[in-house]
Amino acid sequence: MAGTDLLTAALSGSNIAYVADLYARWAKDPKSVDPSFASLFGSLDDEAASILQDASGASWAPRRSIITGDEPAPAVAGKGSGLAASDSLAVAQLIRGFREFGHLEAKTDPLGLKVPKPAPELDPATYGFGAGDLDRPVYIGKVLSPLLSGRDTATVKEIVAALRGIYCGVIGAEYIYVRSEEQREWFRSRIEGDNWQQSVTIEEQKSILKNLTEAEGFETFCQKRYVGAKRFGLEGGEVSIPALHAVIDQVAQQGVKSVAIGMAHRGRLNTLVNVVRKPYVAMFSEFAGVSFKPDNVAGSGDVKYHLGSSTDVEIGGHPVHISLQPNPSHLEAVDPVICGKVRAAQDDDGDTETRLSHMAIQIHGDAAFAGQGVVYETLSMSQLTGYRTGGSIHIIVNNQIGFTTNPVDGHSGIYGSDMAKAIEAPVLHVNGDDAEAVVYVSRLAADYRQKFASDVVLDIVCYRRYGHNELDEPVFTQPVMYKAIAGHMTPHAVYADRLVKAGVLSEDSVKSQWDAFEAKLDEDFKAAQSYKVNKADWLEGAWSGMEAPKSGDQPQPKTGISADVLKKIGAAITTVPEGFDLNAKIVRQLKAKTKAIETGEGIDWATGEALGFGSLLLEKHRIRFSGEDVERGTFSQRHAVVFDQTRQVPYTLLNHIEPGQTKAEFWNSHLSEFGVLGFEYGYTMHNPNTLVVWEAQFGDFANGAQVIIDQFVASGETKWLRMSGLVMLLPHGYEGQGPEHSSARLERYLQLCAEDNMFVCNITTPANYFHALRRQLKLSYRKPLILMEPKSLLRHKLAVSPLADFEGNTAFRPVIGEIEPIDAGKVDRVVICSGKVYYDLLQERREQKRDTTAIIRLEQFYPFPEAELAAELKKYPAAKDIVWCQEETRNGGGWHFVDRLIEGSLEKAGHKVGRPAYVGRATAASPATGLAKTHAAEQAALVKEALGLS
Repeated sequence: MAGTDLLTAALSGSNIAYVADLYARWAKDPKSVDPSFASLFGSLDDEAASILQDASGASWAPRRSIITGDEPAPAVAGKGSGLAASDSLAVAQLIRGFREFGHLEAKTDPLGLKVPKPAPELDPATYGFGAGDLDRPVYIGKVLSPLLSGRDTATVKEIVAALRGIYCGVIGAEYIYVRSEEQREWFRSRIEGDNWQQSVTIEEQKSILKNLTEAEGFETFCQKRYVGAKRFGLEGGEVSIPALHAVIDQVAQQGVKSVAIGMAHRGRLNTLVNVVRKPYVAMFSEFAGVSFKPDNVAGSGDVKYHLGSSTDVEIGGHPVHISLQPNPSHLEAVDPVICGKVRAAQDDDGDTETRLSHMAIQIHGDAAFAGQGVVYETLSMSQLTGYRTGGSIHIIVNNQIGFTTNPVDGHSGIYGSDMAKAIEAPVLHVNGDDAEAVVYVSRLAADYRQKFASDVVLDIVCYRRYGHNELDEPVFTQPVMYKAIAGHMTPHAVYADRLVKAGVLSEDSVKSQWDAFEAKLDEDFKAAQSYKVNKADWLEGAWSGMEAPKSGDQPQPKTGISADVLKKIGAAITTVPEGFDLNAKIVRQLKAKTKAIETGEGIDWATGEALGFGSLLLEKHRIRFSGEDVERGTFSQRHAVVFDQTRQVPYTLLNHIEPGQTKAEFWNSHLSEFGVLGFEYGYTMHNPNTLVVWEAQFGDFANGAQVIIDQFVASGETKWLRMSGLVMLLPHGYEGQGPEHSSARLERYLQLCAEDNMFVCNITTPANYFHALRRQLKLSYRKPLILMEPKSLLRHKLAVSPLADFEGNTAFRPVIGEIEPIDAGKVDRVVICSGKVYYDLLQERREQKRDTTAIIRLEQFYPFPEAELAAELKKYPAAKDIVWCQEETRNGGGWHFVDRLIEGSLEKAGHKVGRPAYVGRATAASPATGLAKTHAAEQAALVKEALGLS
């Protein structure tokens, strides 16, 4: 058959159009196509090139060999030129097929229940090679050189066998979708060239078996000693322990100083003792019901499979800190938390460019990776400037089941890991019964992360030997799978048998190793009966100097600063560099700020915030401020970062107060609440000396992050002995903007308040906001601050402070009493309120000249300032009417929280009024109306009623 006929037959229809298009791109830029095609195109003769040129309809001329310059590319020896070209091009497509689709036929299921269906992309017949063509030699250049001992010619059968050995064995690699040619080529060259099966040393094999002995031995011991106790064991997935060791060992050799691990509960106990090196004796004592903390440390504690720990180890002469972050049963909630913690470590270490010195390992379940939205939110932020951490290594312990749900019902797509493709993270599927393959891909993933500072995923396909917990019966729902599991050798047994057959170890030495480890566990089990925790690690390292807060009323720390410092900061936040093209509207705002600072009057909310931030920067505290649109501010009030209107160059005003100061970072986040709030909470876990702020675009948008709020922010300290100074700013206030733009759901945070776990405030003055921010870092402990942030008050003429309120011995005021000169003895009515409604009440009282009514502001709801409120109430002994006024609905806001607490303050003040009366909106399912007229009528009515005017 003529060469042109062969080429047309081999590359008919869409195939020839595809290859022709590639050839056209190669002719213009050889680097624009896959190297395998580039190599083949460089060896084509004019006849084959003309066929491709005609197929593409392009006007370019056939390119001569890029290797030989002006000389024509040589024909393949021993072949007719057309025949060689058609075979070579068809084989190039076949090779590409294996690289892209080989994983579809990979043998990754250790149970053998999932038999891969034949993929047409891997069938030589798809590319024109019939049964009689498989022994025909084909020229392939250097495309598969490592697999074919450097030969440039091989039979189709040899090529297919070599490709199947790499792409359809116990490892299934997905990487072709990665757009970076450098990253694709790196992956391809490693997978095809590493020859990992032949490179494992005897010492490495013994090390792997030791890891499996410890992993499986621990689970077996616990199953025997603690029958019926929940532990969410790792049985069936024990190979994840050598995988973790392999990753950590590999990155330690490349300079990683700390590894932070985030994971759900399955396998956590095993990871704690065998990777993070929590003493077995401590673990066994917890099984017996002993607390993980000393008796003199308060806190509710948590179940053992939610706890974390940390350790310092030395690997090959390199010190490495390994930590496992606590996590609730909300499986993937820890993902952004661990990333935030790693980011903080990198920032403290000055690693702000490569971000390779500290690393996150995220361990997932297959069902959770596919099903939990926070996984995508965390992946999506992985390459964003404000949230980069140099890439995480994701390890999916793929049990092929989610509680009782089969994968077919657990996710759409082929794999539970498919979500990772959204950020082009390579995925390595591997058979969990081949421990050496698992260790190889673990090291490969570690190298990839260190090389490209990008995420990478290991999908370790294994199984769950028992039910969801040790009390479940999985046969009810997966009878076939669990019949297979019952007759399947354990990972340790599989690998030990392999080493014995290879002559690496004897059966006696394997048994001796197992018995020695079991004896060690027996010894620690006996010691656990008298074990007592004598210290907690929560106030060590960067947290040294912090202390547990004392119970009861505590004096507010003095947080005022000098007038000179205030003016220095004021000058910086109102000045841009010479020649900076600043927006005219912002110019006017800065002039107004300048006047306020010079006169000492009319400091607005945004200026008070900037003064607070600036003062902390001068005291060597860093500021990290994150959230949607925080640089400008949702309400165009902050302008912490301004932009040159000609060049769009950013300028952060606060970073230019004086030489040598620390810096503030303002990061506009992607549209995420769960992920970003988790990230910022995690950031606070590392260092208590940075002020970390997250702002919701509108307050009730934080409900998208409710898991982080409930499980971490509100209860992390009492459950896990982990403090956090996170500040949450939640725009709040009823201005007629509808249900989603009115209430930040204050009531939800107040329901979470107990044991002095956090500050919850609704502040009305810029000065008090200034002091609240500074208080966060001036206390000897850290607590989250939940702040109902104003909207209309950002520009309200009355919601301003004199500069004197920021100076000297001033401090945060949890209660602000009456500010107008009224006769206290004539006051017959006291209105207690919080937030924006105060100014509505103040204006109405002034208009109505109602000077027998006093107004007290509750600036802090929790911890409730009973003494301060009592002191204000005591000023009005003749008052017969005590009213709590709020603009929220009766079933929302602060009413149900403060009702009886105000009663306590009244008693302390000597009042006999009893409980306060409620004034506010009626009970409602929706937090606010969406009708402007209705809103105005409701607001006017509640204000009048509160003042006794209706």
